[in-house]
Amino acid sequence: MNHSGNISQNIDQDAVLRARTMLLGSGRLGLPQEVEAYRVLAKVSPAAYLPKLVRALVSYGYEVGHRRGPERRLPLHAEAADAARRIGAGHPRRTGALRDALEAYEHALFELGRRAEGRAVCEELAEAGRAAFERGEVAHPAYGSGRLAVALAEEGRHGEAADLRMRGAGAETGVSFWSAVERAAELEAAGRREEAVAVFTGLVDDTRRKTESDSAALANLVWELVHRSLMLDAAGRHGEAGADRREALAVLDRLAESGEPRTWSNILSWWATLYALSARTVEPPASPEAPAPAFGTHLHRWSRDTRKAYFDGIPALEAEAARLSAAGRLTGLATVHHRLTVRSALMWTDRTHLFEEPLRPLFDEEVALARRTAEGLSRALTDRAMFLVAAKRYGEARADFAEAVGPLDGADRTPIVTAT
Repeated sequence: MNHSGNISQNIDQDAVLRARTMLLGSGRLGLPQEVEAYRVLAKVSPAAYLPKLVRALVSYGYEVGHRRGPERRLPLHAEAADAARRIGAGHPRRTGALRDALEAYEHALFELGRRAEGRAVCEELAEAGRAAFERGEVAHPAYGSGRLAVALAEEGRHGEAADLRMRGAGAETGVSFWSAVERAAELEAAGRREEAVAVFTGLVDDTRRKTESDSAALANLVWELVHRSLMLDAAGRHGEAGADRREALAVLDRLAESGEPRTWSNILSWWATLYALSARTVEPPASPEAPAPAFGTHLHRWSRDTRKAYFDGIPALEAEAARLSAAGRLTGLATVHHRLTVRSALMWTDRTHLFEEPLRPLFDEEVALARRTAEGLSRALTDRAMFLVAAKRYGEARADFAEAVGPLDGADRTPIVTAT
C-alpha cells in the first residue's frame, strides 16, 4: 500500500497552496497565520514542517497566555507537545523541539494546579533527555531532568530528586553555583548529609580560588562559608563549622576595609537562595498533598502553582504575626516573623536597587525579637549580617557577624587579617 499517496489524497490541496502562498508572501506573518500554515504543511511534509509548527505553537501559546491566561495557553502547548512527539526519530531537531514543547506544556499544567499531569510531562521530558544522551544527541546525562527534580522536591520526594541532580555531576567541566546548591540541598533533605557537605565544599573551594583572581565576589565566598558552617554543624562537625565562620569573618574584615575589588552585577539571588535554604526547616515539610518550594533552586524555576502559593501566603503570615504580637507570644512570633522575612527577601530578589529599604526593618525586628526572647540571637544576627553584605553595608555586617560567632566559637572580635 502506498501510505504516503493515501495521505496526500486526503489533504486539501487548495489549503496546501494557500499555506505555501502565505509563507512565501512579502509581508511578515503573525503567529496565528504561521500556526495555520504550518498545521497544513506538516501533514504534507512532516520532517520539514513539524519542527516549525512546534516553534510557532510554543510562541503563540505564550503570546495568548500573556493576554488571556493559562487556560487559553494550555491547548496550544498541548498541541505543540503532540506535534513534537510526531517528529521522526533521528531528526536533528527532534530533541530540542520536544524539550521546548514539553517544558511549555508542563509549565501551563502546573500554573493551573494540574500537578499530576505536569509531573507526568516532566517525567516524559526526563526520559526523552536520557534517551537522547544515550544516542549521543546531547552531551549531558541529566538533559531535560531539571524540572522533574524540582517537581519531586516540591512534593517531598527528596531522595529521588537528589538522584536526578547527581546524574550529571561528573559531566560538568566547571563548578556551577546553581548546580552545586541544588545538589547539596536535595542530598541534605534526603538525609545524605556527608554527600551534601562534599558537594558544597567543591563549590566553596572553587569560589575561594576565584576570589584570588577577582573572578568571584568576596560576598559569594562569605555567604557560602556561612552556609557550609550550618551544614557542618548539622552533621556534627562543629570544629570545621567554627573554622568556616572564622574564615568568613576574615573575609568580612577585608570587605569592611576596602570593599569588593571589582563591581559585580546583581548577585542578590545567590544570597536569597542560600538564605531561604537555611530556613527550610521552619516551613511545613513538603508532601504530594501539600507541595512546598524546592529550596536551593532559584525561585524562577519553582513550579508556578508552588511559587504563587508561597508568596500568596505573606498576608496570612503578617496577620498571624500581628495576632501573636498582640498576645505577647514572642517565641511563636519570632518563628512566624522569620518565615515572613525569608519570603519577603525572595520576593525582592530581582529589585537590585530597591530591596534594602523594605527588608531592613524585617531583619532589625528579627534581631530585636531574639534579644527579647534570649533565643536564636546568633542566627538572627547571622541572617542580618548576610543581608547587610548583600546591601554592601560591610562594616555593619562585620559587627553583626562578630557578635554572632563569639558565643559559638569564642572568636576574638578584633579584626582578623587575611592574605589577599
